[in-house]
Amino acid sequence: MRAVSIRTFGSPDGMEVVDVPVPSPSAGEVVIRTAAIGVGGVDAVIRRGTLGALGPAMPRDGLVPGSEVAGTITAVGAGVEASWLNRRVWAFTGLSGGYAEHAVARIENVTPLPADLTPVDAVTLGSAAPVAHFALRQAHFAKDETVLVRGAAGSIGIAAVELAARAGARAVAVTTSSAERGERLMKYGATHVLDREGNSTRGLEPAGFDVIVDIVAGPALPSFLARLAPHGRLVLVGLVAGPPPADFGSALLSRFRQSVSVATFSLDTVPRADLARVRADQFETAARGDLSAVVHAVLPLEAAADAHRRMDAGEVFGRVVLTP
Repeated sequence: MRAVSIRTFGSPDGMEVVDVPVPSPSAGEVVIRTAAIGVGGVDAVIRRGTLGALGPAMPRDGLVPGSEVAGTITAVGAGVEASWLNRRVWAFTGLSGGYAEHAVARIENVTPLPADLTPVDAVTLGSAAPVAHFALRQAHFAKDETVLVRGAAGSIGIAAVELAARAGARAVAVTTSSAERGERLMKYGATHVLDREGNSTRGLEPAGFDVIVDIVAGPALPSFLARLAPHGRLVLVGLVAGPPPADFGSALLSRFRQSVSVATFSLDTVPRADLARVRADQFETAARGDLSAVVHAVLPLEAAADAHRRMDAGEVFGRVVLTP
């Protein structure tokens, strides 16, 4: 089968299409013939090699990136009911293995697809929307509070904007790279548009935010701690711009008397049953048209490097999807 392999960490030029054997499932696993493959920010971070010990190691024969796919189950391992065969599903493949014509996933990381949800929409929402949902829960977000989504033009950010708005946020501000992107985000519930540094020329945004959902991190994270209201909570869900500076705790301590807090969030800490239930509910909501799957482009598997170049250039609004 065809797969995309990272041969060297760094630029997208280190990726290439290779021929590899079709995988066989081990106990508790399934093999999925992929119809759609999600291209996420974590894939780009892994490709750059900036995750270090947090990311997968580079095998001698290269690393196949990709963490979520949608398609049809073609084989099941020991302990998996045969009734899963030929079912349309979404699956989490781990931190690697998704950019391929066939992918392996643990059965507990598989969610059936509603009849009216396409594989492309499934990989646009399957990881992103649960991250947004549980990040808001981690922040103890409540109705009538103010929310800032930092790095809102990706699939996680769009979902966070839409979910916060629908849950009754008093204001939903976003940081983005252009006014045009800000206008697009307002269609999903954003009320205030800020630049990447969190500034607005209008000066109409809330003075402080009760909740910040941060997908970016990087060197500028400390400056956003100053934008938290008293008792404000920042939840870090991504490292698109790399880790925050080692001394960012100093900025946090400078807000000591305002009782602000910073937390990280990973879906790894959510019980599998809770995660499966929320994802299935979100898939049904999207199938009804009440949750938006925003697709920037659908590209062939061979264009994976181009997809990463678009992400690196900041061109992507929503999610890029690969099809084999």
